[in-house]
Amino acid sequence: MALLLHLRTVSGLRGKADRIAKAAFRGLSFYTRVLENCEDEAKFDETFRWPVASNIDGNEILEIQVFNYSKVFTNRLIGTFRMVLQKVVEEGQVEVTDTLIDDNNSAIQTSISIEIRYQALDGTVGTWNDKEFLETPSVHSDGDGRYPLETDSLLSGHQQGSDISPGKSNQQSTERSFRRMEEDEMYYHSEDELLGEGDTLSQGSLNTRAGKGVFSAMKLGKARPSKDDHRRQDEPAVLEAEDLDRKALRQGGGLEPDTISLASVTAVTTNVSNKRSKPDIKMEPSAGRPMDYQVSITIIEARQLVGLNMDPVVCVEVGEEKKYTSMKESTNCPYYNEYFVFDFHVSPDVMFDKIIKLSVIHSKNLLRSGTLVGSFKMDVGTVYTQPEHQFYHKWAILSDPEDLTAGLKGYLKCDIAVVGKGDNIKTPHKANETDEDDIEGNLLLPDGVPPERQWARFYIKIYRAEGLPRMNTSIMANVKKALIGENKDLVDPYVQVVFAGQKGKTSVQKSSYEPLWNEQIVFTEMFPPLCKRIKIQIRDSDKVNDVAIGTHFIDLRKISNEGDKGFLPTFGPAWVNMYGSTRNYTLMDEHQELNEGLGEGVSFRARLLMSLAVEILDTSNPEINSSTEVQVEQATSIADNCTGKMEEFFLFGAFLEATMIDRKIGDKPINFEVTIGNYGNQIDGMTKPIRRRKKEGGDGDEEESELLHNSSEDEGDEDGELVSVSSSPPMKPLVTDRNYFHLPYFEKKPCIYIKSWWQDQRRRLYNANIMDKIADKLEEGLNDVQEMIKTEKPHPERRLRGVLEELSSGCLRFVTLADKDQHHSSRTRLDRERLKSCMRELENMGQQAATLRSQVKKNTMKDKLKLVQNFLQKLRFLADEPQHTIPDIFIWMMSNNKRIAYARIPSKDILYSIVDEEMGKDCAKVKTIFLKLPGKRGFGPAGWTVQAKMEMYLWLGLNKQRKDFLGGLPCGFEEKKTARGQNLPSFPPISLLYTKKQVFQLRAHMYQARSLFAADSSGLSDPFARVFFISQSQCTEVLNETLCPTWDQLLVFDNVELYGEAHEMRDDPPIIVIEIYDQDTVGKADFMGRTFAKPVVKMSDEQYCPPRFPPQLEYYQIYRGNSTAGDLLAAFELLQIGPGGKSDLPPIDGPMDIDRGPILPVPLGIRPVLSKYRVEILFWGLRDLKRVNLAQVDRPRVDIECAGRGVQSALIQNYKKNPNFSTLVKWFEVDLPENELLHPPLNIRVVDCRAFGRYTLVGSHAVSSLRKFIYRPPDKKAQHWNMTGEIVVNMEPEVPIKKMETMVKLEASEEEKEKKKKKKKGGGGEEVEEEEPDESMLDWWSKYFASIETMKEQLRQQEAAAAEAEEKEEMEIAEENKLDSSMKGSKGLVRNKEKSKIPKDDKKKKQQPAPELPEKKNKQKIEELKVFNKELETEFDNFEDWLHTFNLLRGKIGDNDDNATEEERIVGRFKGSICVYKVPLPDDIAKEAGYEPSFGMFQGIPTNDPINVLVRVYIVRATDLHPADINGKADPYIAIKLGKTDIKDKENYISKQLNPVFGKSFDIEATFPMESMLTVAVYDWDLVGTDDLIGETKIDLENRYYSKHRATCGVSQTYSIHGYNTWRDPMKPSQILSKLCKEGKVDGPHFGPGGRVKVANRVFTGPTEIEDENGQKKQTDEHLALAVLRHWEDIPRAGCKLVPEHVETRPLLNPDKPGIEQGRLEMWVDMFPMDMPAPGPAIDISPRKPKKYELRVIVWNTDEVILEDDDYFTGEKSSDIFVRGWLKGQQEDKQDTDVHYHSLTGEGNFNWRYIFPFDYLMAEEKIVISKKESMFSWDETEYKIPARLTLQVWDADHFSADDFLGAIELDLNRFPRGAKTSKQCSLEMVTNEADLPMISIFKQKRVKGWWPFVARDENDELEITGKVEAELHLLTAEEAEKSPAGLARNEPDPLEKPNRPDTSFIWFLNPLKSIKYLICTRYKWLIIKIVLALLLLFMVALFLYSMPGYMVKKLLGA
Repeated sequence: MALLLHLRTVSGLRGKADRIAKAAFRGLSFYTRVLENCEDEAKFDETFRWPVASNIDGNEILEIQVFNYSKVFTNRLIGTFRMVLQKVVEEGQVEVTDTLIDDNNSAIQTSISIEIRYQALDGTVGTWNDKEFLETPSVHSDGDGRYPLETDSLLSGHQQGSDISPGKSNQQSTERSFRRMEEDEMYYHSEDELLGEGDTLSQGSLNTRAGKGVFSAMKLGKARPSKDDHRRQDEPAVLEAEDLDRKALRQGGGLEPDTISLASVTAVTTNVSNKRSKPDIKMEPSAGRPMDYQVSITIIEARQLVGLNMDPVVCVEVGEEKKYTSMKESTNCPYYNEYFVFDFHVSPDVMFDKIIKLSVIHSKNLLRSGTLVGSFKMDVGTVYTQPEHQFYHKWAILSDPEDLTAGLKGYLKCDIAVVGKGDNIKTPHKANETDEDDIEGNLLLPDGVPPERQWARFYIKIYRAEGLPRMNTSIMANVKKALIGENKDLVDPYVQVVFAGQKGKTSVQKSSYEPLWNEQIVFTEMFPPLCKRIKIQIRDSDKVNDVAIGTHFIDLRKISNEGDKGFLPTFGPAWVNMYGSTRNYTLMDEHQELNEGLGEGVSFRARLLMSLAVEILDTSNPEINSSTEVQVEQATSIADNCTGKMEEFFLFGAFLEATMIDRKIGDKPINFEVTIGNYGNQIDGMTKPIRRRKKEGGDGDEEESELLHNSSEDEGDEDGELVSVSSSPPMKPLVTDRNYFHLPYFEKKPCIYIKSWWQDQRRRLYNANIMDKIADKLEEGLNDVQEMIKTEKPHPERRLRGVLEELSSGCLRFVTLADKDQHHSSRTRLDRERLKSCMRELENMGQQAATLRSQVKKNTMKDKLKLVQNFLQKLRFLADEPQHTIPDIFIWMMSNNKRIAYARIPSKDILYSIVDEEMGKDCAKVKTIFLKLPGKRGFGPAGWTVQAKMEMYLWLGLNKQRKDFLGGLPCGFEEKKTARGQNLPSFPPISLLYTKKQVFQLRAHMYQARSLFAADSSGLSDPFARVFFISQSQCTEVLNETLCPTWDQLLVFDNVELYGEAHEMRDDPPIIVIEIYDQDTVGKADFMGRTFAKPVVKMSDEQYCPPRFPPQLEYYQIYRGNSTAGDLLAAFELLQIGPGGKSDLPPIDGPMDIDRGPILPVPLGIRPVLSKYRVEILFWGLRDLKRVNLAQVDRPRVDIECAGRGVQSALIQNYKKNPNFSTLVKWFEVDLPENELLHPPLNIRVVDCRAFGRYTLVGSHAVSSLRKFIYRPPDKKAQHWNMTGEIVVNMEPEVPIKKMETMVKLEASEEEKEKKKKKKKGGGGEEVEEEEPDESMLDWWSKYFASIETMKEQLRQQEAAAAEAEEKEEMEIAEENKLDSSMKGSKGLVRNKEKSKIPKDDKKKKQQPAPELPEKKNKQKIEELKVFNKELETEFDNFEDWLHTFNLLRGKIGDNDDNATEEERIVGRFKGSICVYKVPLPDDIAKEAGYEPSFGMFQGIPTNDPINVLVRVYIVRATDLHPADINGKADPYIAIKLGKTDIKDKENYISKQLNPVFGKSFDIEATFPMESMLTVAVYDWDLVGTDDLIGETKIDLENRYYSKHRATCGVSQTYSIHGYNTWRDPMKPSQILSKLCKEGKVDGPHFGPGGRVKVANRVFTGPTEIEDENGQKKQTDEHLALAVLRHWEDIPRAGCKLVPEHVETRPLLNPDKPGIEQGRLEMWVDMFPMDMPAPGPAIDISPRKPKKYELRVIVWNTDEVILEDDDYFTGEKSSDIFVRGWLKGQQEDKQDTDVHYHSLTGEGNFNWRYIFPFDYLMAEEKIVISKKESMFSWDETEYKIPARLTLQVWDADHFSADDFLGAIELDLNRFPRGAKTSKQCSLEMVTNEADLPMISIFKQKRVKGWWPFVARDENDELEITGKVEAELHLLTAEEAEKSPAGLARNEPDPLEKPNRPDTSFIWFLNPLKSIKYLICTRYKWLIIKIVLALLLLFMVALFLYSMPGYMVKKLLGA
């Protein structure tokens, strides 16, 4: 089938230009050649041919675009011609002349003339005459001669077995159609790729194997030819490598090589054809397996908490665990600095779904739980996806979940880090936290989340479920069923949704397999939420316990898009499929946790119809329900058809091979069951969803799904009644070898087929498939590139260009394909939005790829590779379709009806489509599937053995499209059908009978393996390899005790029978599985790893000759579970045995070893070419050998072996006395391959020689690659070696690192810092000039803090530089692409601009002080040292410049990840080195002066006799220690161990501190080599019990001591002889320099006049005077010598970087928690040999003592204090004011003034003095407090807190509690200057700090002014509640003693009594007025009422009194 287009002419063109046309159909475009300088008519006369795999639909469109071609710019579109192909489809041939249309769809003058032909599959077009089209002259004359290369020169093999339907056009037209041009370059794409074959390696694939180019061309169409079609025999496709280069040049049209792209180059596990899919190498399911995690959270402080006078506590919750901080009293900005650690051992999924919740609680105590102020939630996964897995010093926004309308409730500053095993977290270095607290800029939110998050409602609608398993685990139900025979549905399902730590449930539907809910669950959460996943679970309600039936997670990132054109989370209504444990109903389900969503489900459980929508709340709306409780409401039901039209799907599968079946299963008959959803399931299979019952396919009496009223009874069409066959017939397995069985699927291959009904949502899967294929192709390309880099093949950048090109064309193809997506009714909003965003993303990615392609050069390769990796991740992310459609297919292996092992195949992978790109990657292909054990059983070693290896062919598609479902099977079979379908052509076969079979011989050339897994306790293995091919297996011999076996063995498999046609075998051989085992004397061999390979195939009629034969050895990566376990070097060839039998096969000619008996070695052409090498070994010594079998190692020896040759070291006579070797250098000669990549490993083994000639293995080490030890003569021409002439090294005094452009040099003296801060805050002009920092004030800590600032600055600059570079590149890309309009690019730019803006603002701020600089010339610079924020070793390459350390290992490698780490297997270390070189030693070495022949290549090595050294260890401080006590703290102290010296500094432990400053040095005398491993540990002091180890770090002092980098004592930046920067080394710089020159055989040093020194040919200049402590100047050469030392790396030949004076930061590790950092230690080590003059005393680095200060605060007056009370008598508003004050952290010492009673105006007069003594650390700007934490504490704890003064104003009440009115908190380092008068004092002073001049009490010493008191009103707004006039006076303790002052108004220095008006006693003076007021105003009515009441009472009394007498009178008639 093909569409042909003949483009004749384009006429009516305007102007004169180069023209080019592009024709596109189904997304595949062809370009014509360029017609140069053509005027009004362009005669193209070219023919294009599109091979089509499926019939063309009449609505499809052919598009032709005509351009003006430009060499430089993009081509300019003239016009477009589009034609609907209806007419073509009907008539087969059409000629058209028509006008073009422009961009606005209006016709233009230009017209085009074309002819189109279409030949359909059935060949309806009639006879075909090639001549008509092709005999046009232009096909052969190449228009402009610049592109002479035709495709056929590349595809020298022409089309291999071209299966093109009858009527194939002649060859050249095809070739012509493949010419493509883009802007002056030409690329080659394979036809295959043009057809969009996603995952195969096509004929554009250069198979460069070890330098050979192999092109193999491939079949073109997918159309299946008729069986009798004559096939042309294949010729091998051959292309020599040098041809390639020549062609590449021609192809580039003589362009620079920087623009050439290559197609694919490697083929390790790739395929060469269409019929097979790639197998998956990694076996073990990595989901579900538990790992160690540690969540560490530091709560630093809170700010702006809403509420009055609160006592806040922070509760930290991770998952279910809660911890609390201590309580801080009456403050709205508490400072905690408390550290919490949570340890977990769970699987990643569970871990990342845990919620971290931080809540601030007000006044919590033992009795009450307190009230919630605000909280913040985020899931662990969000933290883990951050860079470095952490948030550092970020502010969390607190909000109240109970009240949506309230604003934020405050900020909480914290660090959160999540560490998994093996992650190391780099803590940003913390020095003193003086950074301005920019809360808004450092919010605790991931990038891209807006700071103002709004509340939103998440509506999760649950409609119904179907296909639930029949389960009821309660025993009662089973009894009931047995007794009453009641057969109700035994499941009571409900749905539970968990999101952001909240749960919601639907109602329970009793007894229903098809429950209908129609309910919605509403969550209220901030948007965007910081929790990524919603968990939806169907559960079975049960009286005893509810169990999960199935779980599904919805990832919010996949159902929303945050971009500017993004969309809110939306989902469905769509079905989600749930998978879990198998559907057999037992009481105890061992795989229950699969139903909880842990691990990969092994069976379909149910599907649920649901939808999700999000609505952002408008919180200002008063009607809104402000609760955040989860609500459940009724929802409207939805129409049946809204999820898609019900379609009948057909699944076909054929089992071509079942081998490698584990022998453990036993030899009962085995069969395979295939299910899709519940269809095919033998327990409860589903049948067609119609309302009727019928029995089928199993034993289930079916109750039919009532969802789908698809009652069309037209079943009798072509299928007969097609009954599904879902399992293969049981068969007894046959034995393959001792581990495996195979099933006898020889010529007869069983098949299965299943009909199922699903909603037709194939479009979703199609789009995912297209993206997956692009991603697969990209991944394969990237692997190619990495492989090329690894094996150092030439031009990897060309391959990367090819990859980018494929990517960009793939992306554009996606856009065209996805665009024609019909808008059918059942598309959900998510479908539409995802499609839009995928199209945007891919279009954008295509453009970026095209741009990147042009930027790929040899040097930019690495960075670009990283960018492309990001593309890959993004593609994979986009391709994952969140809305499920057809469930996955499960294949189960059953033995004796027991389920053993399974494979799960995503339905999209085998889904059929008529468009190639949309087809699943394994559809209609033969796929190798490895079955695995279900659930937990598959973890660890059990899961590594293959349960079975299957070759399966699968096809899934619409039943109506199924006519082609056998298309991809290997040809040559007959179909066997059931009786029913005997003569129906499309009825599926029940088995296939192969009539054609080919016989082959497989030769496996097993050369060697390296870096294998240690399987024996000796730390070695006895490996052998077992090779499986089809149903045969063979083993190599066992090689004992090695991890790097060289088997050098040829295994021959004779009479291998393969079924199918010969030509298919050639491109499509089955894979070979190689397993490596360890032979054990008893028991079964242990599995050590597995790899796959594809053989090179030779058919009987091909020559056995280069380039394909003999095959090259290649490395295959060995996997053990998911981890790599070595490499195998081997080659495999599959040779067809022709009619002439085996005699025709190439002979096996190898060096026949007589002694190896029947074992054949690898033949000559394949084994590597060897040459003679000499290996020299430097034996230095052995260290830290552990005991072997409880015996000490006493007389060890080292054996070195490489490729069968070796050498032994001298014997160490007494290991304890001297562990070094007496003979240093030995050598041996050995034959090694010329190709360095093939070098065998070198084995180092240490044995202990015991009495009577016995010896035992201590440990071994394999050096897997000798490359770094190969001697390469230095390049004589390099500048470094330039020994002629003098080179003056310009020694400007080093410009200190500029702090962001023009920043002042950093003077870290406190004053200076302060000053800058002030300036930064905006020109405080009236500052007092401070005095210079005094030399005597400076100490080592000044130097340290200054250095840390510098380090931070450098880091900041690097980041800024990186951001700037990125921005620049973005700009370039935008320029090239004019991306501005396209959404993504511009967004990226904006973001970057913002990034780089920030530093610029900083610059501005920091530049302000700059102008004042010039006058301060005499300001001195603080000397600095180098702070490394890592170990010194990483900076200096482990100090292995000539002495290497090899770890000796012994013992098995642990099986599961957790137990034996490499650390635990180390039994000692061998120190030495290796040098490898080709045999005649290069002359220049031997001729050098002082050459010692006995030392070979190791010249100038010191002796290894024992040496005494003074080791001085300085411990500065530790940070972020892991808490060791229950209270979340630790009491750390230092323990140091070196040899026999063990120092425990237990007395000086630091109480309750996780960031202790130790500031100590320790001197230890040691003797190398016996004592060379220094261990510095931090222990936690405990009052009772033993002290716990927090963490330790080990330093190898010996390597440091002997290193050329001179790590004994760091070289300072300057030389001074007194003060804080005294030179520490006993040798002066000049002595060190002359020693280095002598050792390095360097001429010098020659000191000359005028401050010059010459070393070798370099000249250095520098100062020559030095001041002693009395200020006398002296002449000295030391500065010069030091200048040379600091630039020693510039000295030719001998130069290398010397270690500077430094502090290194070492991670502390705890052996019990391997791989997780327990804190870091800052320290350094100096070493001085004892035979030299002794060094001076150690530097004093003891922590700075805080300085004692006294702060006197006088409260003079208050004003405008709000009035709280109504006067009891006079009713006037008044307040009884008093002021309370304290220093932060010392609440218990709070002080109150007396009370100013009855203030009517808010004015109060106090004249009251508070006195606060405190200890203050200048450098860190912190107050130091020591106090007991609680009454039970043993000792005092030291706290460092910011210096803040709090003043509060209160209203005193006699009986009730006092009322709090307002407060102000002043940071004593930075607070606003008080206002001069009460009027000027405003709220601004609190709210608008940034713009006000700030002062520091430590500078000003005395400040007086007015400050506002503030509090929050009902609406959370700050309001002024009063003003206070106060005076702050700061004195040092000494000054305070000299001028004492009394508290309150007492002596000494008393304050006068305040003059208070006497309003308070007013009612004594004017009693009448008061009484009148009392009576009149307040109690008037009360008095009236009382009077009336009294009168009434009087009357009643009178009545009662007189009544009796009156009555008597009346009665008696008196």
